[in-house]
Amino acid sequence: MTTIFTIAQNWLEQDPDLETKAELTQLIDNAKAGDENALKELTARFDGRLQFGTAGLRGRLQAGSMGMNRVLVAQAAGGLADYIKQYDHNAPSIVIGYDGRKNSDIFARDTAEIMSGAGIKAYLLPRKLPTPVLAYAINYFDATAGVMVTASHNPPEDNGYKVYLGKENGGGQIVSPADKDIAALIDKVAAGNIQNLPRSQDYVVLDDQVVDAYIEKTASITQEPRTDINYVYTAMHGVGYEVLSKTLQKAGLSQPHLVKEQVYPDGTFPTVSFPNPEEKGALDLAVKLAKEQNAEFIIANDPDADRLAVAIPDAKGNWKSLHGNVLGCLLGWHLAKKYHAAGKQGVLACSLVSSPALAEIAKKYGLQSEETLTGFKYIGKVKGLLFGFEEAIGYLVDPDKVRDKDGISAAVAFLDLVLYLKKQGKTILDYMNEFNREFGAYVSGQISIRVSDLTEISKLMNALRNNPPSEIGGFKVAQFIDHLKTERNNDILVFTLENGSRLITRPSGTEPKIKFYLDAKGKDALDADNVLAQFDESVRALLRREQYGKQDC
Repeated sequence: MTTIFTIAQNWLEQDPDLETKAELTQLIDNAKAGDENALKELTARFDGRLQFGTAGLRGRLQAGSMGMNRVLVAQAAGGLADYIKQYDHNAPSIVIGYDGRKNSDIFARDTAEIMSGAGIKAYLLPRKLPTPVLAYAINYFDATAGVMVTASHNPPEDNGYKVYLGKENGGGQIVSPADKDIAALIDKVAAGNIQNLPRSQDYVVLDDQVVDAYIEKTASITQEPRTDINYVYTAMHGVGYEVLSKTLQKAGLSQPHLVKEQVYPDGTFPTVSFPNPEEKGALDLAVKLAKEQNAEFIIANDPDADRLAVAIPDAKGNWKSLHGNVLGCLLGWHLAKKYHAAGKQGVLACSLVSSPALAEIAKKYGLQSEETLTGFKYIGKVKGLLFGFEEAIGYLVDPDKVRDKDGISAAVAFLDLVLYLKKQGKTILDYMNEFNREFGAYVSGQISIRVSDLTEISKLMNALRNNPPSEIGGFKVAQFIDHLKTERNNDILVFTLENGSRLITRPSGTEPKIKFYLDAKGKDALDADNVLAQFDESVRALLRREQYGKQDC
């Protein structure tokens, strides 16, 4: 009988990392000495494997098959190498990038060595760089695949492994069934010993040619006459600043005031409790600097710079972050007008949990619109795409360049919008008011329930699926859609109320959460906020009901 000690010892003997090796050795020794907590922890570390899915891998940095570590990454690289060789029989190749998190560079080099050892042409980006640069490099080199070592805006203790496919797949993130096929090959590698995987130093460490090409292409987005802009930027301890700054310089745009404490990569994220610009308090230092500099607005990237957040002062001078749906619609409106003026046809796309207002923008300017499943792995595959966004502050403004969300190009597009408004003597707040008059006042909210036991997610989803509410907050549910029963075949529930409000619920793809997306519309901004506040209260009351598990929300 294989014991937990045998499994752990086998893992330990493969581990090339001194830190996780010492960590696991201590756990084994303590467990063998009768420490029940150590035995429980050891068992949890090997209770299955960190699952590889369409988002790749993402988890806590720790020893064992349930954590991100060099053994697990080597197994993933070995399985992915086998998949790439099956996918491309001619001249398989891969580009590998990494951010500033702990071990990102080590995981990237391990991957490059294993890919090269497997006979795959491997290119390693020259240093810590944004995820969109990696996404761009895949098509730039016409590579078979790409890997970005990042956990995006997850807590400091996490890291991740994001996989892309090039060639006919277009350079976007993987979708099913590729994830399942890769996972099966990873399992085969994991059944052996990573020390038997051939490794080679014969990979190419790239120079700045691809970075410069990305910067030049991104700088060309802005078309409006240049004028001074007074704004603040934070990189959130991530990798965005260098590339953004060089892009601004190339475009002839004003440089921002920098939140110096957060401008350079630091995987410990010392000034924020959670390195996500959407989180409460994450922009506190940026707001402080904006007030000191009397700035017009704040822009922020997340740590791997594939997302963009914007904050502006209201009429009373109180700073507020724009919801991802608001910024997505403002950018979409700006770009739709440009495409319409140029006579260009195509599609404006967003995830189905994002604002329905984008479809109204498309309709007004004679463009098509499309809603996809959640994630840019789907948005990036829309044919004829002109612009795409998701409510979680992800935007794609130049799909001819990359097929993933891009916080650098989105920042440049936003600055182009600011210049467009300045030319008319207007502010972002003016533009938002114009939007409300043109399309109606759309507002969005979100409720997230974090769980410690993942079975709680399926329990709540099944309760809502099998016993759907007939009304929420006194308004009848006019339409209920269970996307497990549609061609989307996805664990998403949609409730549309008779007053036009919409509730969508789905499990998070990257965190132990279940998410509830609320969309409402009012006659004006104040009315819309009131409708949303009542809707939010009603949904929380619904979730506290006995049949839905008395959720803490």
